[in-house]
Amino acid sequence: MSGLAITSLQLSHFRSHRLTRMAFDGRPVAIFGPNGAGKTNVLEAVSLLSPGRGLRRAGAEDLARKPEHLGWKIVAEMNGLAGAHHVETGADAGETRFLRIDGKASTQAMLGRIARVLWLVPAMDRLWIEAAEGRRRFLDRMTLSFQPDHGDAVLAYEKAMRDRNRLLRDQVSDPHWYGALESRMAEAATVISNNRLAAIARLMRAQDDAETAFPKAGLRIEHPEEEPADLALALAEFRRRDLAAGRTLLGPHRVDLGATFAAKGVPAAQCSTGEQKALLISLILANARALAADLGRAPILLMDEVAAHLDADRRAALYDEICALGAQALMTGTEPGLFDSLGERAQSFAVVEEGGVSRVMP
Repeated sequence: MSGLAITSLQLSHFRSHRLTRMAFDGRPVAIFGPNGAGKTNVLEAVSLLSPGRGLRRAGAEDLARKPEHLGWKIVAEMNGLAGAHHVETGADAGETRFLRIDGKASTQAMLGRIARVLWLVPAMDRLWIEAAEGRRRFLDRMTLSFQPDHGDAVLAYEKAMRDRNRLLRDQVSDPHWYGALESRMAEAATVISNNRLAAIARLMRAQDDAETAFPKAGLRIEHPEEEPADLALALAEFRRRDLAAGRTLLGPHRVDLGATFAAKGVPAAQCSTGEQKALLISLILANARALAADLGRAPILLMDEVAAHLDADRRAALYDEICALGAQALMTGTEPGLFDSLGERAQSFAVVEEGGVSRVMP
């Protein structure tokens, strides 16, 4: 099975890259070099070829190379779900981000319809022990990979909630102002909850069906209080409480993603650092397997420093699973030796930093 793939990538004044061109052939990609050379910036650029703000969640103004501040641009040729596409995204100095697909202005939602991009970065290593917000974002990224319209529902819910919160902060009590917003929130919340549950069910099936060296994670949605049968009615009933708090305290923005190391029955938060990392890798691989089965094409994978905390056997197992999927995985590491077991199954690029400018060499 051949996967979705970037065939060429050009970065112009993006982060540490003044002008970088890379050509890919669909195989996994090993990118190595010292810390600070600009390896992760390549992965971030590819992550911006999917809906959202990329793997660092940076604003458009933060992506431009300094000190020039000339704006930035990413140009990519992609083999997508329905054929080849030419994608350009970037921002001129002081302007908002633009996106063009095949020469036409497009919305970010369209990126999710032509390809799928999944990522695992070191910032996610503490996912199971930090605040619930990060786990919700992780869950929604996985959900979005299965259901590209999920992002529209999340945006609709958040907009209605912001408007409701504004009324709460202003101590507005007129029920007519709240009714329409709460109905919109409830409508979007139903879509969000159904999409999330479907994504979790799909991930669990993908784990059950797999032969993998990585542990299975039991997943569930956790609610801080009993989930109401009718969110619009519950929001109306709890307005007094929300007025006192100045914000909405009930809804899908409050849930958490619970995870358990299934073989041990131990919550992910209580697992060792190595076990927590293995669970994350397992979920990314399950997500990729499920998409490959559903779409007939494996997604593009971005794995930043993923090999650093794996022993040689686990590294080899990871690479074998990626190759078996036929996925184009862009992986970074400080040493080329971390990718030895890939051999000729992967392309390799060295990244160095010279005078504040990243340079990529095949």
